[in-house]
Amino acid sequence: MNRKKNIISCIFIFWVFTSIHSQTTNPKDSADHYLNKGIEEKQSGRRLESLKWLEKAYRFDSLNHSVLLELAQAYHDLRRYTQSYALWVKILENKPNDTRALKTLVNLAHQLKLHQDVIRYANQLKKTSPEEKLAFYIGRAYYDMDQYGEAIRYLKIAENEDSLNAETYYLIAHSYTEMSNYKTAIPYFKKAIALKPDPNWIYHLALTYYAVHEDQLALQYMIEAGEKGLSKDNSFLENLAIAYLNAGNEQKGMEMLHEVLKRKPFDLNVLNLIAETYYAKKSYNKAMEYWDKILEFDKNNATALYMIGMCYQQMGGTINKRKGIELCEKAITIDPSLGRKKQKKMNIGL
Repeated sequence: MNRKKNIISCIFIFWVFTSIHSQTTNPKDSADHYLNKGIEEKQSGRRLESLKWLEKAYRFDSLNHSVLLELAQAYHDLRRYTQSYALWVKILENKPNDTRALKTLVNLAHQLKLHQDVIRYANQLKKTSPEEKLAFYIGRAYYDMDQYGEAIRYLKIAENEDSLNAETYYLIAHSYTEMSNYKTAIPYFKKAIALKPDPNWIYHLALTYYAVHEDQLALQYMIEAGEKGLSKDNSFLENLAIAYLNAGNEQKGMEMLHEVLKRKPFDLNVLNLIAETYYAKKSYNKAMEYWDKILEFDKNNATALYMIGMCYQQMGGTINKRKGIELCEKAITIDPSLGRKKQKKMNIGL
């Protein structure tokens, strides 16, 4: 009985040894075997099981083109884009100028924000397939690298390749605003919004109109951005308040500023905006009230001190005038640049 067990054990060990030896000496056969199992699992909808078999196939033969293609696609389907990208690079190394590999690498590099790779593979693909429309990818890559001149050059080519891509027009507009070329940006913002009324884009158009002192249009588009779903955070409300003020609607502007002040009661910029608005309305006591609040937090705030001095002078009377002049002179010793009136400014942040 023991002899029979020993014989069976020997047969089993020999089978295991020969199986392993066979796999070791025939890696391509093993790779094909696991590749087929991976494809079967994929066809059955079991992606994770498929991936396990394909990774085994790759370990046996990392140069097998079919294995590389299937594994690269498996990683992509499971959103493991970095691993997929590395395999597509290897596929291209094995088959230079492979059109499918180049197309995939352009798209993956774009997703992974590998801007130099986008440009490199797109230019390589353009040489092998001149009919490919790749200007948007190249333009977007240059835009993301803050190279706005090159971005605009390629994005204008992209405009001709696909006139319905709203993002192309938005990126051109934004590139111009980054170079403070606001008037040139406006038509492109409008083209983008006509195709896709994104509230963030509408808001940026409003801020661009503010930058060129088109106050009514700035207010119009800012309101529209809010109506279309833009988040009404503190920055938006503050800019909306300024838009109302600049457009001549002081009452609405002040309402908005006080709403912001409830959220940010110690914000020196908001306090200053309210004070300036009261000053413009000749409500000097109210203006001083808010500049005094600024001095509570910053006793050496030269601007607040100077404007309190101006309030006293505007109120009239010898005593007020004398006191006002003294305060203004004190403020100027702190900040000599206070001789000119400061303009209210939005937080543009395009």
